[in-house]
Amino acid sequence: MKQIKLANAKKSLKSFLTTALTLFIITSSFIQGSRVPTPSMEKTILTGDYTLINKLAYDLTTPRNIPFTNIELPHIELLKWSDPQRNDIVVFEFPGNRDEIKNSAIDNYVKRCIGIPGDTIEIIDRVVYVNGNEFKIPPHIQYLRPESFPEELYEQNIFPKGEKWNSDNYGPLVIPKKNDEIPLTLQNIYQWETFINREYGKDVVEISNGKIFIDGKVSNKYKVQDDYYFMMGDNRDNSLDCRYWGFVPRRNVIGTPMFVYFSWNSDIPWYNLPALISSIRLDRIGKLLR
Repeated sequence: MKQIKLANAKKSLKSFLTTALTLFIITSSFIQGSRVPTPSMEKTILTGDYTLINKLAYDLTTPRNIPFTNIELPHIELLKWSDPQRNDIVVFEFPGNRDEIKNSAIDNYVKRCIGIPGDTIEIIDRVVYVNGNEFKIPPHIQYLRPESFPEELYEQNIFPKGEKWNSDNYGPLVIPKKNDEIPLTLQNIYQWETFINREYGKDVVEISNGKIFIDGKVSNKYKVQDDYYFMMGDNRDNSLDCRYWGFVPRRNVIGTPMFVYFSWNSDIPWYNLPALISSIRLDRIGKLLR
């Protein structure tokens, strides 16, 4: 009898582990549900929307982290069939604030791809130009302020550090692409310092005796190791995006949201359950995102 019970327990454990592993692979590499916590993409995507992310939109990779944790895994790109294109809504791993080498947590952001590697981005009185041409205006774009910031207003937290720009009058800025060679000088190194450190994943830039050192070697140029993208929120006046913290590397791209499978007002606290239930947005369920 004990042997039968032991055999059944082993069988149940094996079944549980198999199911857990299958779910782990599916949610980590194929599809994933995600709740939108911020209004940066309103009114294309609302706060409280639950979206299904297609992780196979651009490539197939091994899992990046253990689901629901900040435990990273050394992920590998197995296959790649495309890259983000202009106007795509993209889910990506947040690279960190402007002066951070790496974000302290694993956060997935969703924004619209405004520019791809090699593009020149410029914003004039809120109008986005890519390579000199006006960028297609998203159908649900939103502005909260009645007027744009004047050109002479400088935002201290703008990217790159030291540029006299603001979120409504920005650039021109060239998006780096793989194998680009960036000339480095004592005047511009502070703008590229975090960028270079992020590519290495550690602090490698040093200035000593009037010279620039990268990973211990004197350097007057830097060869870019990855392709980069420029992402912005459709809620232009309430979106912390590449205008403030910099480019998104291709290695951070996860996929694209497909549709809303559930939506309600997530600002309502859980203890007010009747109000939370009544806030369910039936008209959002099944909405395709583009």
